[in-house]
Amino acid sequence: MNPPLNSRVSSISVAPKAKGKARQQESLDRVPLEVQEALVLEDLLYVLMGIEGTYVTYHPDYSQEDDDPLQGIHFIVAPSLDTSLRDLVERILPLGMYYTAISSFVELRSHLDFGLVNHALCAAIREMLKDYQTLLSQLEHAFNTSPEFSLQKLWFYVHPTIHTLSLIYQLVLELGAADDPSHDLSSDDSPSMSDAEEEARNEALGLGGAKLKAVLSEMNKNDLGVTGGSGIAVMGGEVITIIYERMQNMSGDPTANTLYGTLLRAAGKPYVAMLRVWITTGRLVDPYEELLLKESKFINRGILEMDYTDEYWERRYTLRDGSTLASPSKRLQAGVPPPRTIGGRLPGGACVPPLLEGWKHKILLAGKYLNVIRECGIEITHGQNPYDGNDLSMDDEKFYKFLEDAYSHANRTLLQLLLKDQQLIPRLRSLKRYFFLSQSSFLTHLLDLSATELRKASKSASIVKLQSLLDLALNTDASGEDVLFREDVKVTMAESGLYEFLLKVVSVSGVIGGEEGENDGGHNYEEQKKEKEKDDRKAMLAIDALALDYTVKFPLSLVISRKTILRYQLLFRFLLHLKHVEQSLSSMWIEQKTTPWRKSMPDHEDFNRWRLRVCLLRARMLSFVQQILAFTTFEVLEPNWRALELKLDKVTTVDQLLRDHVDFLDTCLKECMLTSSKLLKAYSRLIVTCSTFALYAASFTKSVNQAIVAAETSGGDLGMAKRWDILGKFETNFNHWLAFRILLMRGTEHARALGLRAVLCLKRKRVTLTLGGAPQQR
Repeated sequence: MNPPLNSRVSSISVAPKAKGKARQQESLDRVPLEVQEALVLEDLLYVLMGIEGTYVTYHPDYSQEDDDPLQGIHFIVAPSLDTSLRDLVERILPLGMYYTAISSFVELRSHLDFGLVNHALCAAIREMLKDYQTLLSQLEHAFNTSPEFSLQKLWFYVHPTIHTLSLIYQLVLELGAADDPSHDLSSDDSPSMSDAEEEARNEALGLGGAKLKAVLSEMNKNDLGVTGGSGIAVMGGEVITIIYERMQNMSGDPTANTLYGTLLRAAGKPYVAMLRVWITTGRLVDPYEELLLKESKFINRGILEMDYTDEYWERRYTLRDGSTLASPSKRLQAGVPPPRTIGGRLPGGACVPPLLEGWKHKILLAGKYLNVIRECGIEITHGQNPYDGNDLSMDDEKFYKFLEDAYSHANRTLLQLLLKDQQLIPRLRSLKRYFFLSQSSFLTHLLDLSATELRKASKSASIVKLQSLLDLALNTDASGEDVLFREDVKVTMAESGLYEFLLKVVSVSGVIGGEEGENDGGHNYEEQKKEKEKDDRKAMLAIDALALDYTVKFPLSLVISRKTILRYQLLFRFLLHLKHVEQSLSSMWIEQKTTPWRKSMPDHEDFNRWRLRVCLLRARMLSFVQQILAFTTFEVLEPNWRALELKLDKVTTVDQLLRDHVDFLDTCLKECMLTSSKLLKAYSRLIVTCSTFALYAASFTKSVNQAIVAAETSGGDLGMAKRWDILGKFETNFNHWLAFRILLMRGTEHARALGLRAVLCLKRKRVTLTLGGAPQQR
C-alpha cells in the first residue's frame, strides 16, 4: 500500500472543482470487500483532515468560492461502495465537515480585529484540534503498520471525538450566524430626488458628490470589514454570552458541560483581565471595545466648570447597553447599538455576559471611583491581591468575591476623600447657610448696603460693586467654618426671572411628582408665551435677577455640581424674593405709623375706612409673606436638612451620597411648591402684587397728606373714588390669587400643611377675608 500522504499530493494540488463536476473514479463493484475497506480507510484518513479522497469526495454542489467556509465541507462516498461498509463510512464522514468548519473559524477569527476574547477562544479550540490531530497521526500509524486495523477499529477510536467536534461545530455555527448582514451599503444605490439635490449641493461646495460618496463608502467598508456588513462583529461579551447560554442549555450533557466550561474559562481570561485592571486601577484598557464599559474621551473634568449636565461623572464612563442605576432596563438610546435580528442580543461589547449582569453597576462604579481618585493625583494602592489574575474566571466564586472587595475598597477610598480630606460636610453646611438664609443677618445687611444698586435694571447693575458689598456683608457676619469658604460665594445675575424660568422648565418636563396641574396643554403654553413677551418689554430689576454662585474644585464638583448649584440658586432666589417683599412691607408699616396715618378725622368716615383698608391689606400681605417664609425655612428646609445630615452620617457608597444630595434638593423644591405650574403662577402673581403694593407706599402717604390738606382747607369732597379704585384693584388681585392658590392646594399632599396654614395665619388677626368689601371684625 502506498504512503497515504504521497499518494494524495496530486489530488491536493488540483484546483477546486466547479459545482456539478466529479472526478473520474474506478468502480468498486468487482473489487473484493477487504480491498474496498482498505481503500476507504485510506481515503477517510484524508477526509478527517479535510482533504478529498478518491472514493470519498466533495459533495457535487460544493464550491470553495461560493460556499460559506464556516459551514464546513460536505463529503460523499462512492455509490459503488459495498453497503456493509457504507453505513460506517457515513457515520464517520461528519468529522471531516466538523474539522474543516472549525479550522476555518479558527483561521478567520484569529484576525486582529476580532478582539482578545475571540483570540483566546481560537487558541483554546486550536489546542483541542491538536489532540484531534494527534489522534489522526496515531490512526495513520496504525493503518500503515497494523494489518488488523479495520473500519470498525477506526469507528471505535473516533466515535468519542465526533460528539466533541459536533459541540464545537454547533458553537462555531452560532457564532457565525450571529453576524447579521442587515446593513447593506448597496441599499442606497437607487438615487432619489433628495440624493440628486444633495449631490448638486456637494458639487457646488467643491466637495464632489461622487468623490464624497466614494470616501464615505470606503469609510463604511473599513468599519464593517470584519463583520461582513453587520456593523459590529461577534466579539467580547457577546462571545462569552453565546458560550454560556449553550452551556446552560446543554447542562444535562456532561461532555458539553465540560467542553463549554473549558471554552468559557479560556475565552473569558482576557475579559476578566481587562475588568481586573479597571476595578483595581480605574484605567479602561479595551483596545477592541469588547468590555461592557465604554469611555467618552472627549469629556474631561474641566467640563464641570461650564456644563450643567455633569457629563464627566454621568457620561465619561458608561455601560455599553445604556442601562443606569436610575433606569436599570436596557433602552435603545444614542450610542447603544440595536439588537441583532438573529437572537435579539446586543452586539459586541454591549452584550453583558449573564454572569456579570447583576454586577455590572458595581463594576462601573468601582472603576469610576478609582478614576476620580487618580484624577486628583493620588496614587492608588489596593494592597496585596490574594487572587492571581490568571486564576480568576467568571464561573468561580473567587472572582465575585474579588469584585466585591475591589468595589468596597474603591468606594471606601473615595468616600473618605470626599468626607474627610475634601471637607464635604462643612462645604454643604456653608451652602445651606448662604443659600437657605440660615444667617439672615448676612442677607439683611447685604440688602441694606446694596439697596441703591438693586433698584437698577439687571443689565445696568455693577456685579463688581455687588460682589464687594457681599464680601463686606460676609466678613461682618462670618464666623467658624464660614470664614473658610466665604471666598467661594460669588454674585451673579440670572438671565431670566425666577418664575419665568421655573414655568419654562415645568412646561417642558411636566410637574415633578405628578402633582395637580400637570401638562396644562397648549393653552397654558400660549398664555405663558404671551406673558413672557409682555415681560420682555420691561427691564428686569437687579433684585429679581440677583443670585449667588458657589465655586468648588474637583472632586467636590461631583457632589456640588452645576446641577445641584442650580437647585440651590432657585431656592435662594425664591427666599430672597420673599425676604425682599417682607422688608418692603415692613418699611411700609413703619411709614404708616407716622402722624398722617394716625391723625383722627371724625368728619370723614370714608377716608378713615380707606386708611384702615390700606393698613389691613398691608398687614395681610405681610402676614402671608412671613408665614410662607417661615414655613419654607422652618418646616421644609430645616427638617429636610436634618434628614440629609442623618443620611450623610450613615452613607456607605458614593453613589448613594450623590443620590441623597440631589433627592434632598428635589424634595425641597417640591415642598416649596416650585414644581407645579399652576401654583407657580399663583405664587408669582401674589408676590408681584405684594411687591407692587409696597412700591406704592410713598404714593399712598402722599395721597393721605393731600386728603388731610384738602379736608383742612375746603372741608368738602376729598376725591375718594380714585383712591378706592386703586386700592380695590390691589385687594381684588390679592384676594383672587390667594383664594386660587388655596383652592389648588386642596386635595394635594400640601393641603393640610400649607393651605390651612395660610388661612389660619390670617385668622390670627381675627379678620374674616372677603373678595370685595371691607373686612369685618369678629
